[in-house]
Amino acid sequence: MKNTIESGLFGLAVGDALGVPVEFQSRAYLKQNPVTEMFGFGTHHQPIGTWSDDSSLAFCLAESLCSGYDLNDIARNFVKWYSAELWTPHGQVFDIGIATRNAILNIAKGHQPDLCGGFSESDNGNGSLMRILPLVFYLQKENNIEVIYQKVKEVSSITHAHFRSVFACFIYMIYCLEILKDKDKFEAYKNTQLILSEFLEEKSFNPVEIGLFDRILKNDISKYNENEIHSSGYVLHSLEASIWCFLNSNSYEEAVLKAVNLGQDTDTTAAIAGGLAGIYYGIERIPQKWMENLARTNDIKDLAERLSSKI
Repeated sequence: MKNTIESGLFGLAVGDALGVPVEFQSRAYLKQNPVTEMFGFGTHHQPIGTWSDDSSLAFCLAESLCSGYDLNDIARNFVKWYSAELWTPHGQVFDIGIATRNAILNIAKGHQPDLCGGFSESDNGNGSLMRILPLVFYLQKENNIEVIYQKVKEVSSITHAHFRSVFACFIYMIYCLEILKDKDKFEAYKNTQLILSEFLEEKSFNPVEIGLFDRILKNDISKYNENEIHSSGYVLHSLEASIWCFLNSNSYEEAVLKAVNLGQDTDTTAAIAGGLAGIYYGIERIPQKWMENLARTNDIKDLAERLSSKI
């Protein structure tokens, strides 16, 4: 389990750090100047190996899960990160989404954690999807899909409470859980579609909302052309792009570089794809040169060890 958790956490953080220097660059620009290696500075003027809020908040979630599942504690950790007390790469916060900032301000006011995130349709950035991965390890032995959905809903809702964000996180969670059963990634994807189809039969969710996920759940997202895959900060785009990159690559390295070079929200697409690719290919397949450049490597290893000892 320790290696699996390490693979996921490092998979996410390395992808994130690859994307940080070119965040907001267009796909056209990156076609001309593709990212092939980890480098520093660029968009946020951060040194090489710096991860963003994506990894920070995922590590805050993992840190909390080391003591069991407590929504208040997870939310408190997000506040600690925002005040730079916890899981910043270099002691300062340099990147945060609007919805996440608003939610953290609500947490700090003492609001109930799962009521702090935005509930409106415009509150569907990728800020909960980018950090949900550690919950996969906590739920790995959970067989009740209703429990899985409820936990995902609660953890997403700390910052993003609209159904669309919650359901995107849920799809990602089910796919990760299938991959953790040592299945081929395409078989795991088909199983995810079947599991979610059965889950939805019992539910009366808004059909318009469910229809938004048809490209992932009813079709095969890997078969779409690159120009049909979007890489903005919208949660649905991030989910589609990350699964598309993962399915259309044959290594960890190829998956995360493909994600970065889609442009726009480069760090987040690569973090989400990197989480999938990390747990699928394993830590030994993440290029050593990238691991060595990553900020706080020993702290991340320690976090993985502590989490694995509690799960």
